[in-house]
Amino acid sequence: MRLAACVSDRFRTVSFLSDFGAVDEFVGVCHAVIADIAPDVRIIDLAHQIPPHDIRAGALALARAVAYVPRGVILAVVDPGVGTARRAVAVEVASGEGVFVGPDNGLLAHAVALTGGAERAVELTNDAFHLAAPGPTFAGRDVFAPVAAHLCLGVDLSELGPEIDTATMLPGIVPLPRVEGEDIVAEVLWVDRYGNAQLNVDPDEIVEWGDVVSIRFDGNVRTAQRVVTYDEIGSRVGLLADAHGLLAICLARRSAADELALGSGTEVRLVRLDRDGDSGGGDGDGGAFAQPPVSTPVQLAPRR
Repeated sequence: MRLAACVSDRFRTVSFLSDFGAVDEFVGVCHAVIADIAPDVRIIDLAHQIPPHDIRAGALALARAVAYVPRGVILAVVDPGVGTARRAVAVEVASGEGVFVGPDNGLLAHAVALTGGAERAVELTNDAFHLAAPGPTFAGRDVFAPVAAHLCLGVDLSELGPEIDTATMLPGIVPLPRVEGEDIVAEVLWVDRYGNAQLNVDPDEIVEWGDVVSIRFDGNVRTAQRVVTYDEIGSRVGLLADAHGLLAICLARRSAADELALGSGTEVRLVRLDRDGDSGGGDGDGGAFAQPPVSTPVQLAPRR
């Protein structure tokens, strides 16, 4: 049901992330639904090769991207609970400069937090803004894509369904590193296309450790050289601050994930080598970092 003839001044862009992949017609159909309702809207495909059903991977990808998306609607669908009692939601952020649309399963939580937090949220129960569904298992086509398009036409959140308490939305789950003795026990958050293995560690945590760090994982012990660029790595294992500001284990023009057998969720112990005394694995009490993790707010890029 088309409710307006043109795109409102408010939103002209839908930034779209999913686990739909590129083999089937799912992404194209969602594009078609949006184009039919709001033909002047620009759709930006952020990523569609999120591993199937991997909410954490989708949440991390969305959080990495959100600082760079323009004002508008952010449509995110990684929804293994589709057709169940999980809520479909729209979440307003950044003083109305953006609206996240997707399932309430933790997928949106980190990106919403990075944009300053949820200011208003509704459950998408008003089927006047949905497509008639032949079955309940493609909410991306039947609920989320049409809602995203109607938002671009100027429909207010209040028309889409009842307001919900933002505190009741499911949080995202991202593992934090921990300190054991003088070691840092980290986890691989993400492996990029080039095989670089991103850790959940801020480079500042090892700024005083010198140029060489021992990394230990799955019974392996390797020496990693701290570097600034990939070309500095040479034939060694490199440890550098990646494009998102976290430490990553890398090889020069080769896949560290493949050659070192690192994957998302692999536990990696970082051991300082320039300290006095033993540089072994550390038998501390497993306490957490004294300081809580810091989230840096970002703003949606202005419409050009």
